[in-house]
Amino acid sequence: MNYQWYPGHMTKAKRMMQENIKLIDLIIELVDARAPLASRNPDIDELGKGKSRIVLLNKADLAEVSVNRQWMNYFEAGGCHVLEVNSRTGAGVKGINHVVQLACAEKIARDRRRGIVNRPVRAMVVGIPNVGKSTFINAFAGKACTKTGNKPGVTKGKQWIRLNKTLELLDTPGILWPKFEDSQVGMRLAFIGSINDEIIIMEELACDLLNCLRAVCPDAVTARYGIEWRENAADMLTEIARSRGCFLKGEALDLKKAAGMLTDDFRAGRLGRISLERPAQQTGKRASESEG
Repeated sequence: MNYQWYPGHMTKAKRMMQENIKLIDLIIELVDARAPLASRNPDIDELGKGKSRIVLLNKADLAEVSVNRQWMNYFEAGGCHVLEVNSRTGAGVKGINHVVQLACAEKIARDRRRGIVNRPVRAMVVGIPNVGKSTFINAFAGKACTKTGNKPGVTKGKQWIRLNKTLELLDTPGILWPKFEDSQVGMRLAFIGSINDEIIIMEELACDLLNCLRAVCPDAVTARYGIEWRENAADMLTEIARSRGCFLKGEALDLKKAAGMLTDDFRAGRLGRISLERPAQQTGKRASESEG
């Protein structure tokens, strides 16, 4: 299946970000720790040229610990400040204020030399749909400032949020880019829920996910569902449906329900900590490309 999704509102959102970038000192980019490269919008590198950068490996609790550390080294080598966070629980969020000061140290010193004091750092929070931007902002602020949801496209417009006297955040809608040149990127975005499920054939998504999981963590699937691997993904999905009692009327198996169950289990971390990408796999790519 070819995974592509670029609804019209994303063009408007990108234009809004371009118009506001001149007001910004810092870009805070959230990526999904399970797929940090697939979940980075390449347009952000062009948009953020000349700006300080912080990359947050969000949902870090769902990815492998050792691989998270590899990704931190990867992005740091590209000139970005990096933190592991879990916006849902707030883990790692308290450390962001310190990193903001480090990332903007030159800007703050320049302001002081000019006699400008107490001017807050203005940061644009960016990321693809459903990566957890609104949840992060609410956790960072310690209160509900933005609307959250477990599906892409909840945030529709921009919103300025003053956190304290030293930092203001501009929340922006999650945007993708018009075409995924690499089919694996679109597939991984669908796995993590950044593409609207309503345009996806869930049985095909589940089969693609099973093929991926078989390569990176086969024991996670067999342990979760109490079954052995079958020759192909379609047979495996059938076994999951049978093991979980997913039936339609009569004896027919409900493969769509089983597909939804598998996908939800992966997204919620019920299959364990799984990383879909590793820096060592990025042959031919320089770490500095992460900086743009």
